[in-house]
Amino acid sequence: MTVRPVLHWPDKRLRTPAADVAEITDEVRATWDDMIDVMEAMPGVGLAAVQIGVMQRLAVVDASESRGQAVRMANPEVLHASVQPREHEEASPCLPGVSAKITRPRAVTVRFLNAAGEIEERDFVGLWSTSVQHQIDHLAGKMYFDRLSKVKRDMLLKKARKLRG
Repeated sequence: MTVRPVLHWPDKRLRTPAADVAEITDEVRATWDDMIDVMEAMPGVGLAAVQIGVMQRLAVVDASESRGQAVRMANPEVLHASVQPREHEEASPCLPGVSAKITRPRAVTVRFLNAAGEIEERDFVGLWSTSVQHQIDHLAGKMYFDRLSKVKRDMLLKKARKLRG
């Protein structure tokens, strides 16, 4: 099995908002399958299609202990976010070797088009919530480090550049 390559920062596509998905097709399903393969190979708990150069609003998330529970989402949007915050160390294969503590809502309700092509609303809590929000940011052309102060963001990017050589 060949795993698709992940784009690396500062690829311009990582700053480009992805296009909405009109319907769930075999091509969309194949992209989701590829995304899950990439996510498992990292290993990670989520992936947005833009991270592999597919400019569609597609995401997969699997924060389960056992794995194999990936939620496939098209056009995900947060409908409601809890006021209770949760801090978590976040990273991205697009910027390898660095991570940062990011504060996001502890729980979110997300509406998306599911694998059956139906509109679904689902609550995500804890790591699931963090990962879903992280992927939605990617689909909007944002990186997790955009949520840091300028000083912390600059330090993180400097460290990443140094690691790249």
